[in-house]
Amino acid sequence: METEVMYMNHYVVVILFIGLALLFTFIIWTLAKTLRPDVSSDVKETTYESGNITSDHRQVQFQVSYYALAMMFVLFGVQMVFLYLWAVAYGQLGLFALVEMFIFVLLLLIGFVYAWRKKVLTWRDLGE
Repeated sequence: METEVMYMNHYVVVILFIGLALLFTFIIWTLAKTLRPDVSSDVKETTYESGNITSDHRQVQFQVSYYALAMMFVLFGVQMVFLYLWAVAYGQLGLFALVEMFIFVLLLLIGFVYAWRKKVLTWRDLGE
């Protein structure tokens, strides 16, 4: 019975923090909406809201290599976070987790070699 009360105290704290976060968000949103200047003009109503004269080109083309490089950055960033957390908890995980980690790193290396051969990691056509 005592442990149930202890666990309920944890839920009360979490619910309290969620309630405070929602209240704080609502207060800040209301203050920002009330205090900000609301000056409307034709220039602000343009497509980009910055006063720049828009051209006939509505779509901006960009090179796919930017997207591929960003995806590689996200992939290896997530890998580093995962490896760090695994290293911190390694003492509790055991040998099975070590084998799983080797498989994970092997799959990432296969992806890295694939990206390297497809020349995703080169900078030669990014600035052109």
